[in-house]
Amino acid sequence: MKDWKRHIGPIASVLAFLAAYGFFQFAYPYHLMRREQMTLFLFDGDYIRQTYRGSGWLARFVCDFLDQFFHLPVVGPLVVALLLTAIGVVTYRIVRRFLGKWPSFAVAALVFAWSFLRETENLYSTRYTLVVLGYLALLLLALQPRKGWLKVASLAVLAGFGVWSLGSPVQQYYGKPWGYPILSYDQVIGLDTEVARENWDKVIKLSEKDLYMTEASYCYNLAHAMKGNLGKALFNHSQKQASSLFIQISNEKSAFSDCLGGEVWFHLGDMTIAEQSAIIALQASPKHTGARYIKRLAQTSLISGEKASAQKYLNLLSKTMFYGKWARRMMTGNQEGTVAKRLESYRSRLAHTDFVHRSNLPRSVLLGLLEADSSNALAWQYLLCYDLMRLDLEHFVEDYPEGIPAKSVYQEALLIWLSLQDVLDEPHLARYGIESSAVDRMGRFFRNPSAFRDSYWYYYLNAMEEDKR
Repeated sequence: MKDWKRHIGPIASVLAFLAAYGFFQFAYPYHLMRREQMTLFLFDGDYIRQTYRGSGWLARFVCDFLDQFFHLPVVGPLVVALLLTAIGVVTYRIVRRFLGKWPSFAVAALVFAWSFLRETENLYSTRYTLVVLGYLALLLLALQPRKGWLKVASLAVLAGFGVWSLGSPVQQYYGKPWGYPILSYDQVIGLDTEVARENWDKVIKLSEKDLYMTEASYCYNLAHAMKGNLGKALFNHSQKQASSLFIQISNEKSAFSDCLGGEVWFHLGDMTIAEQSAIIALQASPKHTGARYIKRLAQTSLISGEKASAQKYLNLLSKTMFYGKWARRMMTGNQEGTVAKRLESYRSRLAHTDFVHRSNLPRSVLLGLLEADSSNALAWQYLLCYDLMRLDLEHFVEDYPEGIPAKSVYQEALLIWLSLQDVLDEPHLARYGIESSAVDRMGRFFRNPSAFRDSYWYYYLNAMEEDKR
């Protein structure tokens, strides 16, 4: 029993480390990855000298250096867990000089919990955790001399060093004094992160739990569209009209929303809106930097044929730890195999005519993309589903490709339109490849709508009733 009490400190430290690591690795896995996307650290002497100078240079340098490791699923939680555990250990050693063992444990536990919860806050920066740990370490160092006057002198000197190297311990931009995790928000960040990595199966898996959020539906729709089955899967998930297909890009929104809003346009082939999305997200990010945004700007420039612009972004990324290899493979002269083939496939989707590009007028942009490349299957899916979400059956029928058999929600929409036109007969059903059994199914829907919640009929009926109110 005595041996156990003797080792209570190391045991508590290990438990605190495991708790922090386990939370950020398994319960809150995307929070840190999102933070890395909005930062940039270059292994370049001129960049380091110009960026990290003035008050707080050391905290900013170490923070940006560590943040790049959040790109890795295991390493990010490991770094944060080590920092938080160190805060608890140093706090205990400081308080232990004035209080007994158990009161010191209580204070250390409270400071650890406070620092831990702050780390879960949205847009919180590791820099603030580093500042707390740095000042605690300097305070512990100042308490080492035996003589009182030496302690006071050490405290004054080390406080000055702290202000110079770490910055002021109290700053408004350090964020809220208290934080707490929002698990549902981390899931949406996860969807966004996997969308950026184009892990479409993972996006669909993360979407299994419907969060009833526009951003979640947006990611779900994009993943299914990339798999070629948007029309079939559309109403297996909550939908908020056309905003579930297209997120309007605006400088009045967050970097998260603006960056996410450009993902669909990039894959559709409209580099103008995709580039606009990345630029606005870059401007809206806390430090006006972000590896993810710069990578997208490099891609849009490459596809659009703007070689000088692309080279500028690729040169930046080539000096990073985790994007350098990708950047060098994308440079002119180094593009081989699948890289060159993929770039060419995106170039084939570019519109041939210039027109005003606005993310809030998606139909005209989609039509321009289809005029440039009628085989753009993704654009067809989004055009048809956009018509449906806006209850625009006239345009839907106009846009529907002739000779394509009606399936899933497309069939259900065509049945509504044929019914409204009073031409629900065999010739018209045959024209759109609709089986007569589908008419019977629509009849069952009107007898019991709640049994067909995953149908376009249910969406259309509810939307029409809301318009009447």
